[in-house]
Amino acid sequence: MKEENVSSEKEIRSKIAESTAKLIAYIIVFVVVEALVNNLLFPFLESIRLNFFVTLSGSSLEGYKPYVNVLLSLAFGYLIIQAFINVIYWNLRLKYDHSTSASIRSVFRIVGVGALVAAIAGAVAGGASGVALGGFIGVVVGFASQQVLGQALSGLFLLLSRPFKIKDHVSITGDEGIVEEVTTLFTYLTKSDNTVAIIPSNLVIGNKIYLYPKTLQNEQGKEKNSQQNK
Repeated sequence: MKEENVSSEKEIRSKIAESTAKLIAYIIVFVVVEALVNNLLFPFLESIRLNFFVTLSGSSLEGYKPYVNVLLSLAFGYLIIQAFINVIYWNLRLKYDHSTSASIRSVFRIVGVGALVAAIAGAVAGGASGVALGGFIGVVVGFASQQVLGQALSGLFLLLSRPFKIKDHVSITGDEGIVEEVTTLFTYLTKSDNTVAIIPSNLVIGNKIYLYPKTLQNEQGKEKNSQQNK
């Protein structure tokens, strides 16, 4: 069943329990796999001295351990982040609709993946240089996604504060029309000539919003239908 079709509180709470179980399972599997790889696999391979690796590198297999740990951390880290944000999503669904919850989940995903990359980069470098490298990568990721995150946060504010709703007749940044969809990044307006105005969320926050009376909206809706029938 699609996420947007889950509506009853019982189903949502079941999804919360399922997502939480996945999160705990991923964490446990990650810890077990890390322990097996570092405490059993590498010592075993080192004991039999695989000639291929020795010839290739001229050193023991211990030198490959950091790379394996990085790959494991990236793979399981992403799975853990996905499970965590799904727990957040289904908890939000108890109060908000699918579009609002999914938008918040998207922001958490961007922040989570950026934090994961910065943390792993810092751990690989180690010590003070690791902290500096992790901070630098965090700044780079933050700077690169600054506009997107700013727009996404503006969209979240719109979705949570709800200054207008779907099918409301509004005027935003000089564009007048019917609100068809509101996402974290854009607001979609259908104008009287059937063109669609796609307005960035940060522009919506930074400008006046005019809400027209329902009577005017109904009259324009009838006019639009009559034009379509012709």
